[in-house]
Amino acid sequence: MIHYFDASRLTAVDSICFHLNILLKKYVLPGQPVIVMCIGSDRSTGDSLGPIVGYKLSKALRKSGKKQQKNGITVYGTLSSPVHATNLESILSEIYFRHSKPFCIAVDASLGTQGHIGYVTVGTGPLKPGLGVNKQLPDVGDLHITGIVNLSGTNDPMLLQTTRLNVVMELADIIVTGLLYCLDPIHSVQKPHISFFNPIKLSHYFTDRQTE
Repeated sequence: MIHYFDASRLTAVDSICFHLNILLKKYVLPGQPVIVMCIGSDRSTGDSLGPIVGYKLSKALRKSGKKQQKNGITVYGTLSSPVHATNLESILSEIYFRHSKPFCIAVDASLGTQGHIGYVTVGTGPLKPGLGVNKQLPDVGDLHITGIVNLSGTNDPMLLQTTRLNVVMELADIIVTGLLYCLDPIHSVQKPHISFFNPIKLSHYFTDRQTE
């Protein structure tokens, strides 16, 4: 099942956190390594959502004093080292060589209807990268998150190049915030796992992070 969240709504982060938290609590085993696979290219605005999410997520983990692998979380796909169509298969092979039975969260840009542009989707099962632009790539992930950046079905080769950067950045901020809130408590000894959605805890969490 796929859930849609309007990133422009004030409750978007709350709703995404609530659903992510339920899914992660249900499917991630104790001590299981978590991979965040951020797919896309920094050379195309519409396809840059994944690398931007990876960059922001990695930076936030470093800023909080946590190495990416320290808490069982490893980020693949950043602006400096993107994961894209050319290297996706080799990166997947590396992941399963280096990590024992990891739980993979796949993040990518996607295309959709006019009314869903600017929405974040969260769903179980693998992501099918390249589907919107007719590319045949391996399925990725146990859980997937996408940001709908533009209109599907136009077959316009310039579509991703003309996607508004503002849409991509707003989606990236929402996705990163949701991932940080849900992944940090799973592995951190400093913050308890938040099993149930609590708006008061959520506001305190973000206030604490802004003052770090």
